[in-house]
Amino acid sequence: MTAAAPTDADLLAAHASGDPHAFSELVRRHRDRMWAVALRTLRDPEEAADALQDAFISAFRAAANFRAESQVTTWLHRIVVNACLDRVRRKQARPTVPLPETGVHEPATPRDSMADRETRLVIKEALAQLPEDQRMPIVLVDVEGYSVHETAKMLGIAEGTVKSRCARGRAKLAKVLGHLRNPDAAANVPTSESKRERDGRSGAQREREGR
Repeated sequence: MTAAAPTDADLLAAHASGDPHAFSELVRRHRDRMWAVALRTLRDPEEAADALQDAFISAFRAAANFRAESQVTTWLHRIVVNACLDRVRRKQARPTVPLPETGVHEPATPRDSMADRETRLVIKEALAQLPEDQRMPIVLVDVEGYSVHETAKMLGIAEGTVKSRCARGRAKLAKVLGHLRNPDAAANVPTSESKRERDGRSGAQREREGR
């Protein structure tokens, strides 16, 4: 009978107890997802790779401090996010995070692949306009799917702060990205030329009617 595979918590505990292979297995399980988080946050593959390495080194050293108050994946995610934020602060950069192929900000109507790429570019540029303190909660909650509680723990802020920052960020995104939800809106806005032409026709009609 095959023994059950150790859980993430088992591996972390084994590593803290001196098992030389346990942490490598933990990294193997979660490296791809953590890499995606770092790349989505920093947008630069080299920066993401360095941040991920820093994060795993931190996790390696901090394993003994894990108290199982959250899942190991959440704990790792928090460390990766913090490593990315450290790099952002050091470089005083303002990275953006591309959304996945489908997500909460995708347009409601089907688009072809070229339109999808253009849409993601517009979204990236919109996210770039947000202050860092609003962008990170939105990325974690709306893109990564973490709860407000988990996001608050990752960023070290209050849950109410997460909610308010997300609300402010979403309001700004809604203004910038509103045309994605209603692409015909711009077409319905009269131009100055069409308005002058319409007014001219109305004036001529009034003269014919003797008004």
